Amino acid sequence: MILNDNLYNLFSNQAEKVKVAFLGLGLGYTVVVTSDGGIGIAYTYFEDKKSCMLLNEAIDYENRPASVLLKKIKSERTIERSMALALVNALNYEDALKLPQDKNNTVLLEEFNIQPDTNVAMVGYFGPLVDRFKEKDIPLEILDTSRGLGNREGFYKKLASWADVLLLTSTSILNNTSEEILAKTLENVKTAMLGPSTPMVAKAFEHLPVHMLAGTVPIEKDNILKAIRHGMGTPVLHKFSRKSYLTLNP
Repeated sequence: MILNDNLYNLFSNQAEKVKVAFLGLGLGYTVVVTSDGGIGIAYTYFEDKKSCMLLNEAIDYENRPASVLLKKIKSERTIERSMALALVNALNYEDALKLPQDKNNTVLLEEFNIQPDTNVAMVGYFGPLVDRFKEKDIPLEILDTSRGLGNREGFYKKLASWADVLLLTSTSILNNTSEEILAKTLENVKTAMLGPSTPMVAKAFEHLPVHMLAGTVPIEKDNILKAIRHGMGTPVLHKFSRKSYLTLNP
C-alpha cells in the first residue's frame, strides 16, 4: 500500500533517533510513548482471536530504536500495524500539537458545507456525527462491518454515483482498505479521514483525494495511558485530548 510506504518513508529517519519508551496494547486502543516525549494512539485492530497468541514474535520494542517498530507499518498483521501507526502518531506529536482544534466538528461541517441536501457516505460509525445528521435530516449511508451496517457492494455504488461527502474512518489504514475505498469515489466528492488513529501528516496523503484529516492529539498523558490500560474508548480519550484538524488540497 502506498499510504503505508509513505508513512514509513516520512518517519524512518526520525525513528532512528528516538526509542520506544512505552508500548501499550489496550483492548480499545494502542498507545506508544517515545523517548523524546511524543505520544500517539491508534485503534487496536484485532484479527480473529483463536488463541492466547496475538503476535508471532517475542519482540520487546521498549528501549529500542523506534525504527524497529516503524517497520511494522508494512506488516500483514493488523495488530502490528496498530502498534506502528500509534508510533507514527507519537513521532508526529510535536507537529500535531500545533494544529487547530475542531472540538465539536463545526469546522468539518462548515468546510464541507454539509446541509440537508448533502448526501453523506460514512465508513465506520461516528455516533456524534450520526446524531447530528439525523437531527438535520441529512441523507446518510453507513458501512461498518463490525456493527453489521451496510453492504460493501451497494455502498461502493453509492460512492460512485450518489455521495457528495465521504467520512472515512482511519481504522481503514489498519485493514488496508483506505485506498480501495477512496478509489471508488467521484472526483467531486469531499473526503475526510476521521478518528483517533488518523496520522495528521499531509504528505502521506498526497496521492489520495483526501481534503481533511481530523484526529486526536493526547494532552493529559497519564490519563490517556490509564484510560487505554482500562480498555476505554473514544469518548473517554477525547476528555484528555484535543480534536484537531488539518485541511489538505488534493
